[in-house]
Amino acid sequence: MEGQNQNMKILCLHGFRTSGKFLQKQISKWDPSLFLHHFQMDFPDGLFSAGGKSDIEGIFPPPYFEWFQFNKEFTEYTNLEECISHLCQYITHNGPFHGLLGFSQGGKVLKEHPPFKMFVSISGSKFREPSICEVAYKDKINVKSVHFIGAKDWLKLPSEDLATAFHDPLIIRHPQGHTVPRLDEVSIEQLRKWIANILFDNNDGISKGEEHDEQETLKVDTPKELQNNIIDDGNNNQINAVEIATSEEEIPKEMQNKIIISNNQINASEFAGKELKEVIQDKSINTQIDASQDAL
Repeated sequence: MEGQNQNMKILCLHGFRTSGKFLQKQISKWDPSLFLHHFQMDFPDGLFSAGGKSDIEGIFPPPYFEWFQFNKEFTEYTNLEECISHLCQYITHNGPFHGLLGFSQGGKVLKEHPPFKMFVSISGSKFREPSICEVAYKDKINVKSVHFIGAKDWLKLPSEDLATAFHDPLIIRHPQGHTVPRLDEVSIEQLRKWIANILFDNNDGISKGEEHDEQETLKVDTPKELQNNIIDDGNNNQINAVEIATSEEEIPKEMQNKIIISNNQINASEFAGKELKEVIQDKSINTQIDASQDAL
């Protein structure tokens, strides 16, 4: 299952006039068993170079980037459509992404984007432009979300407001300001349980998908001539060939080396061998069947 979870990707969007590398550095203060051991974390840079002084100058080296620009009231946005279009293309070309993690400006929920299954907001907030709000927050967002809200964050109230836009959000509060917080034991446990539920849901979906795929593979790969034929050892011991091919049990010894009754004779033990990795070739139609794939 761990390998399957490693295929789950999270798009991580940095804050205003910082960079993907800076957000990656910020996230590294968290226990790697929370996200880094379970997900592929992608940290792209903003679409535009920083148009002014960065708050992290002298703390973290440039270059710095921004996703879009805005006025002092945060009610008017410049280059927002270009940003959304860029991110949608990035998601399409580099995905699929299972979730979105955003800090501050990167934590604003896009008004249009390919669907995510999880959202991590760190000091995030809603857009305030009415035409955007009518689209983005008209209905509850049915995505599993966790919201980190700082007691000293100047975006504390907007962050709380963003959380109300989601169905059943997890809110993790911390005593710090506008930053990726260090987590105490209680917060770590809350986050760990939240992630565990996501991993469980994903693995459950994968298992169901694999079961469906195995059934479809059997339908496609097993020649029609064999699907309802029986193995007969001449002593009235008859077993349906398809049942044997999909069974987790070993083929009975009395059935080994017998043949499926059909015009295409195939050794039964080869067809149903549980641990065999042999390829059976139908002598008349040259169809290859991976015996162990259907038997496991």
